[in-house]
Amino acid sequence: MADQITVAILGAGRWGTHLLRNFLALPEVTVRAVVEPNAAQRDRIQRQFNLAAEQLFTEWQTALALPHLQAAVIATPAQTHYLLVKAALERGLHVLVEKPLTLDFQTSLALCQLAEQQGVQLVVDHTYLFHPVVEQGKAALAEAVGQRRYGYAARTNLGPVRQDVDALWDLAIHDLAIFNYWLGETPVQVSAQGQTWLQSDVTDLPHFPAGLADLVWVKLVYPSGFEATLHLCWLNADKQRRLAVVGDRATLIFDEISPTPLVVQQGYFQAGSGYQPQGLGQTVVEAIAAEPLRRVCEHFIDCVRANQPSGVSSGRVGAALVQQLTGISASLNQAGQAVAIPAIPGVYGQA
Repeated sequence: MADQITVAILGAGRWGTHLLRNFLALPEVTVRAVVEPNAAQRDRIQRQFNLAAEQLFTEWQTALALPHLQAAVIATPAQTHYLLVKAALERGLHVLVEKPLTLDFQTSLALCQLAEQQGVQLVVDHTYLFHPVVEQGKAALAEAVGQRRYGYAARTNLGPVRQDVDALWDLAIHDLAIFNYWLGETPVQVSAQGQTWLQSDVTDLPHFPAGLADLVWVKLVYPSGFEATLHLCWLNADKQRRLAVVGDRATLIFDEISPTPLVVQQGYFQAGSGYQPQGLGQTVVEAIAAEPLRRVCEHFIDCVRANQPSGVSSGRVGAALVQQLTGISASLNQAGQAVAIPAIPGVYGQA
């Protein structure tokens, strides 16, 4: 069909398989190529999705050189993102890339600038920004909590333990993205402290001279004065996926593993009440049922069709998050010293 969007998917591991499933389900998309160098994984996805042999590739260079290709979807290890995204953009392809955009702020910004020069769209798969509960939470935050005081988040579990990034780079980006989106601003200062138990001998990767931290505590300071604390650990059997914003009227809580994931917990102190809680109650905030990753894929195709930047998760939003993670890593490597984070133009209205 003339109006089909033709894509190549680079990487068919755990997340790439989910992306492949969703793009195959979109009637306006033709998956022209799937690149997966691992033979066993390539055979598995061929059987699972009934792919033709001519759709499967072992080399990304061959796939990106296919005629009439319009977009590339990149779900490979983070350290490969810069090379692959740059190659796709240079061929004039629109790109959807798994988070983080890259592991370095300057290369992330360079990719944003390259996409703008090429007149194509760069979208980063920050899946939580497309979660219906997160979307509804932004509206609830504006309506229910009153004056915002502070926030906190916990993202812990017993694994999975990665060998290419630490717990900070693996986990924090989700809560950073949600706080930034809900608040409509990005941190101006960050600091962090942590512990490394499992992989203290891994010291040859960017940002991790003391090994891959298993536990990280992060403090974020926003321009409005709002502060948030993140607790991140992949070595904790107490699984938590919980984020909250505390206001002077109520607390908004997003608990991903709760049967009621989004609630407003009301309660406040009133002048002259002798510090007796007032207005106690709880409201469950309903959200539509939809797979966030499916919404990511649909959003990307909309950006491609209109050739308009993402208003939710553009390359610049992704670059800002990489900048924040880089600053947090710098603080972690400096025993918690605070690090200033300059604003990036074009992110949440920043000039």
